[in-house]
Amino acid sequence: MSPACNHTTLNLESSTHADDAGFHRPTSQQRATGAGKRKQDADGEFGGTFPAPLVLPGDDLSFDTRCPPQSLLSWVREKERNEVTPERNVVYLASSPDIKPEINFIHAWSNPQIKGATGGTIVSNKSTDVPSPNAKHVLEYLKAFYHGMNVKLLPAGLLHFSRWDDTDPKSSKAQANSNIPKYIGLTTLTETIGIRTRPSKDGVFKGQLNLDDLLDTVISILPDDGYALLMLVEHDIFEDEDDDFCCGRAYGGSRVAVISTARYNPSLDDRQDVEREHAWPASHCDAYMRECCGAPSKVKKAKLDASFSHQTPLNAAVSAHASLPTPQTPSHFSSLWLSRVCQTASHELGHCFGMDHCVYYACVMQATGSLAEDVRQPPYLCPVDLAKMLKATGANERQRYEALLTICGRLEDGGAGWFRAFKAWIVGRLRELKDGGEGLEKKTADLSTKPASKSKAGSKKAPIELSP
Repeated sequence: MSPACNHTTLNLESSTHADDAGFHRPTSQQRATGAGKRKQDADGEFGGTFPAPLVLPGDDLSFDTRCPPQSLLSWVREKERNEVTPERNVVYLASSPDIKPEINFIHAWSNPQIKGATGGTIVSNKSTDVPSPNAKHVLEYLKAFYHGMNVKLLPAGLLHFSRWDDTDPKSSKAQANSNIPKYIGLTTLTETIGIRTRPSKDGVFKGQLNLDDLLDTVISILPDDGYALLMLVEHDIFEDEDDDFCCGRAYGGSRVAVISTARYNPSLDDRQDVEREHAWPASHCDAYMRECCGAPSKVKKAKLDASFSHQTPLNAAVSAHASLPTPQTPSHFSSLWLSRVCQTASHELGHCFGMDHCVYYACVMQATGSLAEDVRQPPYLCPVDLAKMLKATGANERQRYEALLTICGRLEDGGAGWFRAFKAWIVGRLRELKDGGEGLEKKTADLSTKPASKSKAGSKKAPIELSP
């Protein structure tokens, strides 16, 4: 793909690979009823706002083609879903645990080991080169994303990585250059829990922490008034021995989640085949989608739906994305890193609210099969999952978008195109809501009478073109 792609044509439908893989998107009618809307509203959805999932080769939906859709009604009827109550209504965010001096050597584990340009040497990236995401910025984003909920930082000092019984405190300095211990401790106010460790399988990080052990710790410290608790971890994590790594996991029924910020470090993008030019929203670039699928670049010219124009939220987002220079400064890279953490944090907390992976639209609640796919997915909730979130939190749709608009405006100052693109998308969506009148909260049908819908293949629409 040319480094100067103009993203002139956007594709609102799934890629040509979707048919080959056997993915069948729910129809327009099923998408409307999935969001709890009336049948007559089925034709009113905006493709230029909520396009189809990409389903490129290697994407999660290209393998899990039978992933069942979770409609609003199915979500409401889910017995294992936890209700927000007056006594349990706080979403907590825990920043990465402090590190006690006795185990200071694990600081180095959070620095990626990158191959040097000459001699095949390995150099460790200094944490001061690109500042890691600030938990307070993640908190502000989550406050807006889960507007209507009380979102707080867990008080500082409650969590510390510490020495486990088989770790000699006198050998801390030596540990940095030797085999890692089998366990380290994670100390809470009441106990120290053993966290399994291992060397990174792919050599990107010196040591990794076990995700299940971290989740067990988070479950044990969930406050009484906590609806959910998400913990950030700066270290690389693994779930089982077959994993190279994982980026996070939620135990939805237990209302807890853990995400690692380590692999989202932009300094690893080349190694992990993460393409910034066609990250969301430019991931819907028709030329890019065709190149990923190996499809011919020349196709029959199709009619453009007259309802689509350069004013659609997706087009506005792409224009904003393309208007920014390539990230070059530590501030730009730090903002890019923060945007990725914000997106994953909002996704994992969605599972705590009982949301399954989405198959209706390109949506922040989609499953992801790789870091490359991660950055291609959007930050917004699709109409189906937004309806669930609004019902769970009692939030107002417009007010929620306005809160997100405000925080994206603040965070875009760091230089990440993601926040500017999302801001442009939100402005377009608010304009649609104003022009169209009613939002989701007023178009939702009586859920007690709506049957669950089954998935069928949807019809294809033409790509749309950006005005020069």
